[in-house]
Amino acid sequence: MSATAGPERPQVVSHVQQALSYTVFDCRWVPRSARLLCLGSAARGTGLIQLYELHGARLELLREIEKPKPIKCGTFGATSLQQRYLATGDFDGNLNIWNLEAPEIPVYSVKGHKEIINSIDGVGGLGIGEGAPEIVTGSRDGTVKVWDPRQNDTPVANMEPVQGESKRDCWTVAFGNAYNQEERVVCAGYDNGDIKLFDLKTMSLRWETNIKNGVCSVEFDRKDINMNKLVATSLEGKFHVFDMRTQHPTKGFASVSEKAQKSTIWQVRHLPQNRDIFMTSGGSGSLHLWKYEYPAHRSKKDSEGSEMGVAGSVSLLQNVTLSTQPISSLDWSPDKKGLCVCGAFDQTVRVLIVTKLNKM
Repeated sequence: MSATAGPERPQVVSHVQQALSYTVFDCRWVPRSARLLCLGSAARGTGLIQLYELHGARLELLREIEKPKPIKCGTFGATSLQQRYLATGDFDGNLNIWNLEAPEIPVYSVKGHKEIINSIDGVGGLGIGEGAPEIVTGSRDGTVKVWDPRQNDTPVANMEPVQGESKRDCWTVAFGNAYNQEERVVCAGYDNGDIKLFDLKTMSLRWETNIKNGVCSVEFDRKDINMNKLVATSLEGKFHVFDMRTQHPTKGFASVSEKAQKSTIWQVRHLPQNRDIFMTSGGSGSLHLWKYEYPAHRSKKDSEGSEMGVAGSVSLLQNVTLSTQPISSLDWSPDKKGLCVCGAFDQTVRVLIVTKLNKM
């Protein structure tokens, strides 16, 4: 599947490429700045955080911070815009929060999991989402935990397999529905294709489904609104867009699925300035830019009179191949529309500019 390059279509332009001497697992823009972070694992088995600043067409390395354990994932989502503290999950199951101005000792640290923290997300910080600043972590140990850094080393919520249920490797977690002080959900995706939606208000499992292949990435289109859409990507090149506005008592949420490519879709990230546009990154070193179109009516009544959702459709706006290796991490700039960073297993970080997004 390829997008036709018309004059009105967005173009994905590689603006800066920076070779790295280590494996990069995650990239993040520092909010309200022209700075970005690369997180990963050095050859000798330690963790690295590199802070870069974008100067025109080059990246300047401002700081390199080495830590005892490889770092898998990071988020700014539970911090204020004034502090901009980075929360990270490492290969040893530690959740740490760093002040990047004084990164020698974490400002918060907890041994969160028995095994690697695969995924992390934050909410209630950066002015995004109502309620407490919280961090969710998903681990190979099969548990998903929610942390409030203002409390000590006990999670405020712990979602784990019930007695007798085998533990599954949790690959991805995301917050959503944080539109007031009370409501909040966590979505988690697992290696066996399970997707589970936990309601933190009622502390219960609200919905679950299975997409038949390992779930690599989940993301709500926005955290700070009534649940609207959720995208889940999978190991075998498919992604699913769920309409989260209407939950049917037995059928759950309506969805549309798209086979984007032959290889794994590692990440999905929604454009912060337009929640109907999202980018997926793939195992083939490619990026695909998509737009979601809503149906004429988002819900209808079934034969029993129950409301059920109606899925929309997705169209491919553009695709580009940047690397021979998987693009494993992706982050849009929250401040500058169309500015994007991605990290690939060819040990390269790339800053991209996506044009013509205003016309979409």
